[in-house]
Amino acid sequence: MAMHPMEQFEVNPVFDHPLLVLGGHPIYLTNQAVMMFVVIGVASLFFTLPFAKKRLVPTRVQSMAEVTYEMIQNMVDSNMGRDGLKFFPFILTLFLFIIFSNFLGLIPYTFTVTSQIAVTFALAVFVNVMMIVVGFYKHGLGFFKLFVPHAPWMMLPLLVPIEVISFLTRPISLSVRLFANMLAGHTMLQVFAGFVVMLGGTASVLAILTVPTMALIIAIYMLEMLVAFLQAYVFTILTCIYLNEGLHLHESH
Repeated sequence: MAMHPMEQFEVNPVFDHPLLVLGGHPIYLTNQAVMMFVVIGVASLFFTLPFAKKRLVPTRVQSMAEVTYEMIQNMVDSNMGRDGLKFFPFILTLFLFIIFSNFLGLIPYTFTVTSQIAVTFALAVFVNVMMIVVGFYKHGLGFFKLFVPHAPWMMLPLLVPIEVISFLTRPISLSVRLFANMLAGHTMLQVFAGFVVMLGGTASVLAILTVPTMALIIAIYMLEMLVAFLQAYVFTILTCIYLNEGLHLHESH
């Protein structure tokens, strides 16, 4: 376990030599990239291996996969309508990537992909760009009506800039929410784990404090598991809401 709480978030190359050099810049295989491949692999196995054999009684993993599928399908249907089901594969993939990144990052000595603002911001920007593309594809220049709320015309000079600023800051709020929660939770776990190691190494009466501290770590770990799910859920449902605005503009308001 890293001695400093922030060491667990460092992106380091796996090998000393770069994989390739592009334009004079070396490209390394990093621990972050490796963990992304692991997340993709585990998420793929989660939806393939349980269904490899036909069973009358589903296994626990198969039941979890089916519940996840139905949950995301209902989320898309309730927030985007039937027109939004065409985005279901993307929404499901996004949810699986985030939730497995969050959960696998809770395993000691692993790397939490979603603790990197570059990753969460890239996901948020991709969602926003997709929403803009969908909006222009379906509504053309009428997409700009999204920034004109239903309000008296004399208030529009004030409300339109607010709507534009709110739209432009979406990638920031969407990415920082996920990144900050993962960063804060893992840092807290690392700090309390350091306390346990420090107290356990003492020969004084303070060593008895390792028991309540360890119990607190377990409680925080359980809370982090809940946060890992909730943050994946929130990111996904906000993605549905944003894409729905691109599809229907103010029709759903």
